[in-house]
Amino acid sequence: MDWHTSSHSGNEGHCVEVAEGVMTSVRDTQNRDLGQLSFDTQEWSALIDAVRIAN
Repeated sequence: MDWHTSSHSGNEGHCVEVAEGVMTSVRDTQNRDLGQLSFDTQEWSALIDAVRIAN
């Protein structure tokens, strides 16, 4: 996977990495070996929409 730091990660060490493709995966930059969460396109869109509404 091609991981990159999310553009929404802050400068306070709370970084999230994202790998985009058929599935979108996210993981904690400081705890990479703890695993990742993966979402298909519909799930990822629903998550992003929910976060936007909550903020």
